[in-house]
Amino acid sequence: MSKKLTVIPELCSGCSICELVCAIKHFGVNNPKKSAIRVLTTYPHPVMRMPIVCSQCKVAPCAKVCPTDALRWIEGVVHLDEENCTSCYKCVEACPFGAIYAHEDCDLPIMCDMCGGDPECVKKCPNGALRLIPEAALGESKRLNNILSYTQMKEIEFYEKGEKRIIHYAEIGKEEL
Repeated sequence: MSKKLTVIPELCSGCSICELVCAIKHFGVNNPKKSAIRVLTTYPHPVMRMPIVCSQCKVAPCAKVCPTDALRWIEGVVHLDEENCTSCYKCVEACPFGAIYAHEDCDLPIMCDMCGGDPECVKKCPNGALRLIPEAALGESKRLNNILSYTQMKEIEFYEKGEKRIIHYAEIGKEEL
């Protein structure tokens, strides 16, 4: 079973170590703009740090738009065939996650190759915000968080026929039908 690189944004401190180790591994330079992962930060409120990295889509929009078929999904990873790539950057525009990058010093698009199955960013992330997990486990934490969020709720607010209504959990089952 293939594994996916997963991001847990709540654990990301925004340290950018992932960007640095990626750029060093692939380009031998300390330049986060040459990284295949980028930490996006929003502020002032709410402050959110989200590493953006290739999702390795099985039906990859980037591969579909490539005029030379330089992108192929092989064993769980979208691979770039450097010899066939014409640097048209249509893949950069097609990525729904914005996870393929261009840099003025690079002739080819920059995208995650999963470091051959052992991503450096996962190994070096000090907070464990980046993880390599089996595909079957994808969404497990979201399902659990969804259930837990309901246990914390005391009421549900909704609109019915344009009128705002509130159901308190103690009253569920007692509302008028």
